[in-house]
Amino acid sequence: MPTYTPPLRDMQFVMHELLKVTDAFKAMPRHADVDVDTVNAVLEEGGKFASEVLFPLNVSGDTEGCSLDPASHAVTTPKGFKEAYASYVAGGWAALSCDTTFGGQGLPLVVNQMFYEMLNSANQAWTMYPGLTHGAYASLHAHGTDAQKQTYLAKMTSGEWTGTMCLTEPHCGTDLGLMRTKAEPQPDGSYRITGNKIFISAGEHDMAANIVHLVLARLPDAPPGIKGVSLFVVPKYLINADGSLGARNGIYCGGLEHKMGIRASATCQMVLDGAVGAMVGQPNKGMQGMFVMMNAARLGVGNQSLGLTEVAYQNALAYAKDRIQMRSLSGTKAKDKPADPIIVHPDVRKMLLTARAYAEGGRALMAYCSMLLEQELNHPEDKVRKDAGEMLALLTPIVKAFITDNGWTATSTCLQVFGGHGYIKEWGMEQFVRDSRINMIYEGTNTIQSLDLLGRKILGNNGATLKKFGKLVAQLVEEEGVNEKMSEFITPIAVLGEQMTKFTTEIGFKGFQNPDEVGAAAVDYLRVAGHMVFGYFWARMAQVALREMAAGNPDPFYLAKVQTARFYFAKLFPETATLMRTARSGAAALMDTDAVFA
Repeated sequence: MPTYTPPLRDMQFVMHELLKVTDAFKAMPRHADVDVDTVNAVLEEGGKFASEVLFPLNVSGDTEGCSLDPASHAVTTPKGFKEAYASYVAGGWAALSCDTTFGGQGLPLVVNQMFYEMLNSANQAWTMYPGLTHGAYASLHAHGTDAQKQTYLAKMTSGEWTGTMCLTEPHCGTDLGLMRTKAEPQPDGSYRITGNKIFISAGEHDMAANIVHLVLARLPDAPPGIKGVSLFVVPKYLINADGSLGARNGIYCGGLEHKMGIRASATCQMVLDGAVGAMVGQPNKGMQGMFVMMNAARLGVGNQSLGLTEVAYQNALAYAKDRIQMRSLSGTKAKDKPADPIIVHPDVRKMLLTARAYAEGGRALMAYCSMLLEQELNHPEDKVRKDAGEMLALLTPIVKAFITDNGWTATSTCLQVFGGHGYIKEWGMEQFVRDSRINMIYEGTNTIQSLDLLGRKILGNNGATLKKFGKLVAQLVEEEGVNEKMSEFITPIAVLGEQMTKFTTEIGFKGFQNPDEVGAAAVDYLRVAGHMVFGYFWARMAQVALREMAAGNPDPFYLAKVQTARFYFAKLFPETATLMRTARSGAAALMDTDAVFA
């Protein structure tokens, strides 16, 4: 059976030594009093909940899955899930970062994100039930009427009610402009909504008293395409004037998907049969509200793969230290044993270090993005809010696509460490691989994220935001450029930083002549950008660690950090050279292939 230990030491390093989050909190009045001890204490308790309550349900939940009663349309979650959710609510975890106006604890988003990383390591399928509620909460908080906020947000904050996002339909996924779900206005100002949605995570379950669905649909006179989509809040149970639950609404689960992974998460086919809903925001402007939820979900999906990368690494490392096979190529290491532990073999170390580098690099990026979101929402200065929002928009597709691509690689290589045992269910590794695969697909496939990054976030503003990130790289290069101990970390990002301008301009010029050139280059381009971002954070982490070592700090944590950074730049970062070459190879080899597909 697998095991899990919350990576609290590295979380503390990222927050307090790398990003110095509590210093940043002081500039935001609502968080000015949040100190290091508070953050650490909350996450320590959160780690206990993840490892002691959720993790023991991960394998059993995957084995049991969810069940649907066709007569009542009720979904039953695996044994222990409902009780774990009750414990989550009782502990106040649902309210961790929510607005105090609605009963939340008002803690910084970075604390909630670190907590959710641990939940995802422990049990990604379970975590999807409360996880989507945060996005629905954020959408209603930003775009709901005062009455809607009063009706829904306190219950969603407490965890008494959960939330979903209902976008996908059987005939359309990413292309939401093709959706057919209809919303008919009623004399009382409500709407009757009819249609079918698929792939709705946590669309029906037995863990909360009510489920608040955010549904995209079309008004009768809506213009075609994405400009004719409106957003509606559609509760599972209608809500009486006094806030109590009323009649069952006309939205129900018509079927459960049988999936490769996250089997304990109820992925529902939802039927809307004249369901009563209320509009959120303005008519035909539904994507504004839904994008709030989608962007939150994209950060959340990156965090899912980060959690899986961490837990897969921990288990592969423990196995590699224990499993004996053959002798080291450089001579016997375990003379008291008939063979050496496999961790002595170079390629086993490469697999382990790949997972560790991707986990720790991803954790730094996730924390940084959480702080950007915090600043965008809560900083008192307009310019800081604007700059943070622009940088977050640039990094969101990288979080979603780069971290989930890396998660797939990491979980697969960690399974490989186990050899044949990794392919066997009892070790738990194959579940991490299966669970990680969906993260590259939902909330916009990674190709969609790549097109968004290159086409909209970079070429769309002539690289202005990319140049702002480039300035961060340049500042670090200027600061450490003459430090010989930092040269192996600084030189690669300095070179790539210079190459990115020419590389981006070249792809943009080719795309102006033929848009397919952007489509052909986008996925490779995103990975180059991802490595530039990871490289920046790994160089900064090495900087902090080297300074601690120079000051005489004997903690082996810092040496391990430097060694992992050295591995990242030597073995993973050089992928950028190949990626730039393949991106530059153009669209012809892909598009001039009609004979192949005839």
